This record gives sequence, C-alpha cells and structure tokens, in this order.
Amino acid sequence: MHFDYTMALGSFLVAIVVGLTGMGGGALMTPMLVTFFGVSPLTAVSSDLVAAAVMKPVGSAVHYRQGTIHMPLVIWLCVGSVPAAFCGVLVARALGDGERVQDVIQTCMGVALLIAAAGLTVRIYQAMVDRVARHPDARRRTAPPGDPAAVAPPEIRVKPVRTALVGAIGGLVVGITSVGSGSLIIVALLALYPMLKANQLVGTDLLQAVPLVISAALGHLLFGDFHLDITLALLAGSIPGVYIGSRISSRAPGGLIRRALALVLLASALKMFGLGPSAMAWTILGAVAAGLLTWLWVRHRHGLPFLPRRGASASGGEHGSRARQDAVANADT
Repeated sequence: MHFDYTMALGSFLVAIVVGLTGMGGGALMTPMLVTFFGVSPLTAVSSDLVAAAVMKPVGSAVHYRQGTIHMPLVIWLCVGSVPAAFCGVLVARALGDGERVQDVIQTCMGVALLIAAAGLTVRIYQAMVDRVARHPDARRRTAPPGDPAAVAPPEIRVKPVRTALVGAIGGLVVGITSVGSGSLIIVALLALYPMLKANQLVGTDLLQAVPLVISAALGHLLFGDFHLDITLALLAGSIPGVYIGSRISSRAPGGLIRRALALVLLASALKMFGLGPSAMAWTILGAVAAGLLTWLWVRHRHGLPFLPRRGASASGGEHGSRARQDAVANADT
C-alpha cells in the first residue's frame, strides 16, 4: 500500500478551510483528488466520505466545547439528511459501472459545485450588506435611533419541516457527489436563519454533518469504490488541519476565506465541465470584477463613498477614527 504525502498535504490545507468556514470538504477535497491526483470520480467520492466521517467529529468537538452549536437545528437537519445520504449512494450505484457512471458523477459534481458557489456568493453578499450597514456613517442614514432591532437580535425559532427538507436535499447530494455537507447546507441555513452568528453556522453545520457523512460513508463502504490508501492519506492531513481551522473559527469569522472559497468552487465546477484554462481564467476574472462592482454599489447604497477614506491624522482625532472604522468595515466585507 502506497502512502501519498503530497495528497496528505493537500488534504491538510483543505481541512483548515473546512474547520474555518464549515465549507469545502467534498467541494474541495473530491475535485482535488480528481483533478490533481487522477482519482476516478466514484473512488474520490467514496474515499473522501469515509475520511470525512473521521474528520468532521474533530472540528465539531471544538465548536461544541466553545458553545457555538445550535442543537435543535442539528437534530432536525439529521432527521432529513441521514436517510437521504444513504439513499444517495444507492442512486449513484444504480447509475451503473465503468466510464458512464464516472462521467455522470463528474457532471453531478460540477452542478453541485456551481450551486455551492452561487449559494456562497449570496451569503457573502448578505454579510457585506450587514457589515457596511453597521458602519457609523451608514447607520445614521439607514437605522433610526434607538431601533430595538439594532440592539438585540430576535430569538431564533426553529422551522422543523423546512430544516428537515434542507437536510434531506443536502444528504441526497452528499451521497451522490460528497459535495454539500457544508457548501450547500450551510448556505440554506443562512437563508432560513439569517440571525445565526457566523461561528454558530459553522459549528452547527459541522456537527450535523457528522451523522450525515457517516451514513453516506457506510453506503459507499458497502456499495461504492472505497480505497484505503487514499483515505489514510486524506486522514493524515485532514485531522490536524480541521482542528487548527476550527480553533480559529470558534473565535473569529472567515470572511476572506469565504471569498477565496467561492472562487475555488467556481474553478472546480468549471474544471468538472471540461473548460479550458483560458475560459476558466476569463470566467474567474469576470467573477472578481462583479464582486468588486457589487462592493462599490453596496457602499454607495448606504451613503458611503465608493472607496474608504484615507489620510487619518497621527493624533487619532475624529477623522482618523472614522477612517480606521471605514477601513475595518472594508476589510471585513
């Protein structure tokens, strides 16, 4: 049995992103195996899910100790995701064997990655709007003084049926492609529960993903194309990586990582569809340009200048304080 140290290093870097943002496990690990290491799509899905079944509990344990997990949401997500994930493996198996099933799974991965990138983009946009709106100069224009909603966020009320449905759809996609336990479900959680804090989103998603990926991994052990040597290399890098990322995430948001992840998801999806380097480069440049224009538009919409002020005074007066606050808002978004 051959141990691939390069594959272990790649899984370490991916696992840091998983622990930091709750996203990118299957969405990054599986395309990495297919694109850079020449692993067949079905083998990549099977081996990645078995590795994730060991990796996810490490990250979720850190968030559990930090108290950044919403347990009722975890329970209702698992009601839908656990049986659906196992069924997803059966769907993949029913597609057949050989080149045909590999092509179908690769196409499904591309679609799932595009959906994940689009959903993550929506999440980034919502976070951008929230942070710009909290800027001192913007608050005077957008929030009336003493607004109770600006003082205390409303209590999070669980929506059982919708939450279980999100889990079921996410579980089915995970069972087929290994993509979605973080990339899709965490975005759906944000849409259903926009008042969840960033670290609560990550912690809740990591814990609900534990039984989800265990169910999918069990199905792939029985019916998939599991390779022990690939899984061991993934585990060697992913366990320390997800621990480090989770330690950071439980204390700080990962805004910059989310932006980079959205671009990586887009690039991975394009690769799954067979686009060439030139087309991929122009598409990614277009996405970056669209993001920059959106950021400028959001600032203008909230009454802020297109670019943050510069030239803060050395004495740290009012102008310097506002410039620093503007720069902080810009960096966070």
